[in-house]
Amino acid sequence: MKKLSLGRKLAFACCDVLGGGAFNIINFLYPVFLALTVGLSAYWISGIMLATRIWDALIDPLVGQISDATKSRFGKRRIYMIVCAPFILVAMVFMFYPYSFQSMTTRAIAVFASYLIFCTIQSFIMVPYYSLSSEISSDYHQRASANSFRLGFSIFSSIICVAVPGLIVNAYNSNQGYIVMGIIFGSIFCVSVLITGFFAKEEIITPPINIKFNNILKSFKMLKLGAFRQYLSLLIMLQITMVVMSGLFFFFIDFYICRDTTAAGQSNMLGLISAAVMFATQIIALPFYLWLIKKVGKSAAYRFGSIIWIICGIVLFFLKPGAPYLHVILLGFIMGFGISGPGLVPHTMFGDVADAAQLVYGTRNDGAMGGLVNFMSKASQAIGISVAMATLGVFGFIQAQPGSKVLAQPETAQYAIRAFMAFTPLLLMGIGIIVSLKYTITAEKQKQIKAAIDNNEKPAELMKELMPQ
Repeated sequence: MKKLSLGRKLAFACCDVLGGGAFNIINFLYPVFLALTVGLSAYWISGIMLATRIWDALIDPLVGQISDATKSRFGKRRIYMIVCAPFILVAMVFMFYPYSFQSMTTRAIAVFASYLIFCTIQSFIMVPYYSLSSEISSDYHQRASANSFRLGFSIFSSIICVAVPGLIVNAYNSNQGYIVMGIIFGSIFCVSVLITGFFAKEEIITPPINIKFNNILKSFKMLKLGAFRQYLSLLIMLQITMVVMSGLFFFFIDFYICRDTTAAGQSNMLGLISAAVMFATQIIALPFYLWLIKKVGKSAAYRFGSIIWIICGIVLFFLKPGAPYLHVILLGFIMGFGISGPGLVPHTMFGDVADAAQLVYGTRNDGAMGGLVNFMSKASQAIGISVAMATLGVFGFIQAQPGSKVLAQPETAQYAIRAFMAFTPLLLMGIGIIVSLKYTITAEKQKQIKAAIDNNEKPAELMKELMPQ
């Protein structure tokens, strides 16, 4: 095992500038853009989010299979980053084009097509990238280190992509600011993906696997692996919680905490500042969680951060309209410290679970596994954000009409927003805490798995632990 150089770690991490940045632009800003600029109803937004993300989820296993079957001078994974990077720029521009057709149905169709194209291109980049995270090194701690760099880049991109897009848009008197924003961030994403594609060479190299349709269905056999089910559950609980809270965050700030300011037709910076502080804290907390992982293990680090997150969510519910900005920002700081733990841990687990699957099934199908993970994760996220937006519609959420601004939301919609922000982490991260207690792959166990693979052995006791009856 060769120690990863700093340069390779940085090159590997660059691609998640797209992962973290696009995640936040879409989840924090896209629902707001669709409701308050394009003028789609909460029901339309819910349907579009559900349909596009389910499509995105469905193609991920196929993309994983295609990646596993690929042979090129840039390996199985990086070739897709190099080829698809320029298209992400074009897709960003169309996704944030301020469609102004008179018919809401026509606007919805245009938004749906634009978002569908973006999701498809992103899948052909991110599914191979997730697989690369398990192939960048064969060592337990080296993988954790590389993925901590990756998460750091992701969170830094998240900070920029929460704060800066709004500043760019507001610098223009018309909605053309969204097009400029799409060009700028599409270009940043394109360059970041290309850096990983050209310079993040993998350590683990395996021969191509022939594509068979039934292999996509067979990839679900991974669910028999106890550690994979546990890892998948931890990831899904994290991502649904994040997608719901981020999707409603600016609604919570503008229409509840700062509702008097919004009603007066004035803007506020509280949302941008508190979100930036929250994500900055996640980066600051990463060394602490890496230290905690070495001391007590990955699952314990997940639980520690989740508990902090849950407590902060409950506190959110009891904040009053007009709460002091400092209180909200401080809460964002503490919440960011909590989110950092469960945000990091699943990324560091994927390679360990891929090792376990290789031992149990005899082949290394990281692409298929990554595709299945994305399928389950994105389908769950789609359901989560769609349920949240549809619920807001039921509770009377008001969308913009062409040429007008929304200055207030009814009390019922405000209550629904508060409830989702407060109780989503309590319910879902609570489930994650319970599942984490059963996670089986410790640092010592991973060494046993790696030794068994190297020696072409299948120790009965180890197999029993990995495949519980």
